[in-house]
Amino acid sequence: MTTSGKEHANAREPFPLELQLWLSPAFPVGSFAYSHGLEWAVGQGRVRDRISAEAWIGDLLQHGAARNDAILLAGAWRAARDGDGARIVEINDLALALSGCRERYLETSTQGAAFITTVAAAWPGRISGETAHALSGAVAYPVAVGAVAGGAAMPLGSTTQAYLVAFTSNLVSALVRLAAIGQTDGQRIIASLAAIIASVAANAAISTPDDLGGAAFVSDIAAAAHETQETRMFRS
Repeated sequence: MTTSGKEHANAREPFPLELQLWLSPAFPVGSFAYSHGLEWAVGQGRVRDRISAEAWIGDLLQHGAARNDAILLAGAWRAARDGDGARIVEINDLALALSGCRERYLETSTQGAAFITTVAAAWPGRISGETAHALSGAVAYPVAVGAVAGGAAMPLGSTTQAYLVAFTSNLVSALVRLAAIGQTDGQRIIASLAAIIASVAANAAISTPDDLGGAAFVSDIAAAAHETQETRMFRS
C-alpha cells in the first residue's frame, strides 16, 4: 500500500459546501430507487430489526461493496488530481467489472451518469476536460464522485467519508420504507456506524486497487436474487 499524510481522513479537514451538496440525499442521482439487495434480505427475514440491519450494513462497510467503493473512489481521486485520464478509465473499467450482477451494474452506472450530468449542468467548469473525456461512457458512481472531487481539489478524506455516509443513509432509508426498522432506529444505526465509516475512509486513503476484495457473500447473493423477485419496490 502507498501512503501520504495529506490523503488521510482527518477530523480537522475542511468539508466544502459543494461536497455536502453533491452527496446530499437531495442530489438527484436516484439513489432512493436502489436497496442494494436489502429488499430481498428483508423479504427473507435476514434483516428484520435494528440489530440485524446494523450488522448487515456494517459488514458492507468493512467487508463488502462499500469498502471497495471507497478504495475505487480514492484511486479515481488521485488520478483526477494528477490529470491522468487513462488511469481514470482503467479504474472505472475495474469498478464496473466488479459490479457482480446486472442490478449492481445498473445501480452504480445509473447513479454515476446522473452525478456527472448534474454536476456538469449545475456547476459548469467544475469537471475538467480530461476527467469529462475519461468518464464519457458508462461510469461507476464511486469513480464519478472520486474523479470529480479530485479534479476539483476536494479533500480526499472528507469526500470518502461523505460518500460512505450517503451510502449508509440510503440503505437505512430503504429499510425504513420497507418497514424493517423505524426512523429512530435508523438514526441509531447511522450513529453506531460513524466510527466504522471514519475508519474505512481512513484505510481507503492509504489503499490501492491491489487491496480490493470482499467477503459479504450473502449481500452479493441478495443482489442477484433480487432480480427474480415478482414484486419489488426497488430497482436493486
